[in-house]
Amino acid sequence: MNIKENCTYILRCADGTLYTGWTNSLADRIAAHNAGKGAKYTKARRPVRLVHVEVFPTKEEAMRREAAIKRLTRARKLLLLKEEVPSRYANLTI
Repeated sequence: MNIKENCTYILRCADGTLYTGWTNSLADRIAAHNAGKGAKYTKARRPVRLVHVEVFPTKEEAMRREAAIKRLTRARKLLLLKEEVPSRYANLTI
């Protein structure tokens, strides 16, 4: 799968922490995180699992949403995780 969309995403790391980022190639970015080539934060906390994704028409909107999510408390982030991951990304959650 190689969907090119501007996405803001949340990953659950192996230690239970959450990581938020944005990308225009979600499958490639998750693969990079799990290969240890993503963010420094996730490198030591692999494997990571996609638990939330939001799609935006522009890179700027995705980046703004990433910044907004990063300002949320963990409890507020966990509320976001109750929303379902869109089916086209379901195979990325494993």
